[in-house]
Amino acid sequence: MSQQKEWPLWEVFIRSKQGLDHKHVGSLHAADAEMAIQNARDVYTRRMEGVSIWVVESRNVHASNPDEAAAFFDPANDKVYRHPTFYEVPAEIKNM
Repeated sequence: MSQQKEWPLWEVFIRSKQGLDHKHVGSLHAADAEMAIQNARDVYTRRMEGVSIWVVESRNVHASNPDEAAAFFDPANDKVYRHPTFYEVPAEIKNM
């Protein structure tokens, strides 16, 4: 019995013509990064809506646990320099 090997899963991010950031649009299987980019172009940009594609092999994506968000993000409250009240905005700056 031959063992069939499945291609790795890739996460696809597209930057649209209107946006500055890449947005996750889905996943696909491909043999390598080049194939993943070509397949992502064919699957996710059929209406010419993208200007840039990123692909990342899913096994290389690491994320925090949403169930632990309160404890994970809590230390940010202790850093007063992150709050806008810490800074004095010069009068010359009109739009902030």
